[in-house]
Amino acid sequence: MPELPEVETVVNGLKPQITGARLVAVSNSGKNLRYPLPDFSTLLQQNIQTVERRAKYLLFHFEHGQTLIWHLGMTGQFHVLYRSEQVAKHEHVTLTFEDGQTLRYRDTRRFGYVGLCDTNSLAQHKWFTKLGVEPLLDDFSGDYLRDMLKTRKTSIKQAIMDNHIVVGVGNIYASESLFRAAIHPQRIASHLNKKEYQALVAHIRSVLAEAIEAGGSTISDFVKTDGKPGYFAYSFNVYGRADKPCLTCSKPIQKVVQGGRATFFCPQCQKRK
Repeated sequence: MPELPEVETVVNGLKPQITGARLVAVSNSGKNLRYPLPDFSTLLQQNIQTVERRAKYLLFHFEHGQTLIWHLGMTGQFHVLYRSEQVAKHEHVTLTFEDGQTLRYRDTRRFGYVGLCDTNSLAQHKWFTKLGVEPLLDDFSGDYLRDMLKTRKTSIKQAIMDNHIVVGVGNIYASESLFRAAIHPQRIASHLNKKEYQALVAHIRSVLAEAIEAGGSTISDFVKTDGKPGYFAYSFNVYGRADKPCLTCSKPIQKVVQGGRATFFCPQCQKRK
């Protein structure tokens, strides 16, 4: 599933191509995504003001005060193509602009979903009301994380993947951040000390920033808007490297399952205290 760096990469790819574009038509394959598609008619003849991200949602802000909210699900992709280019397999929604460009949404498994909301009411939308802070903004700090987790008995890995606490720290980036912070993923969240919380926040920030710079991580379906993969997978220290030697100490990387998700760690560099 595309995580925060992948969604940010898509936003960064779309923004220069469709900002200011006037929407003139919307068509679809006749198949619903995870939920039925919204009525796009109020967006016709309106210009896209900008494209942003909140958590793992893309936000298409239109100048008349409405925002199209889009979640990529497991396999969603956006491509900007000219109107004359052939429709591809699994292409379910096409937004056509006045300049002849189209924004095509492809989704093999159709787990993505779309909503429409008044821009000034976004914070109250049901998909956003319970979301935690953004990890790349100043609200996310060691003190904040310590305060949120001081009574939590869950593991630190599962805690930092909880979108009610902090958004977008997906499975890959949680494992990589914990490795860099030298924190065992199965430690109880409330048992970390102040220095460890601060280190973990710093490494979550750096891992996500580096992943965005690399265009995200392509594991299976994710590609950027230009069709190219993201390259952060070449920087993995632990994720997907079970039984391979740690790049720091040469001990074999271990894999466990937490909350139904695979976790990778080095038992030497991330000792369980």
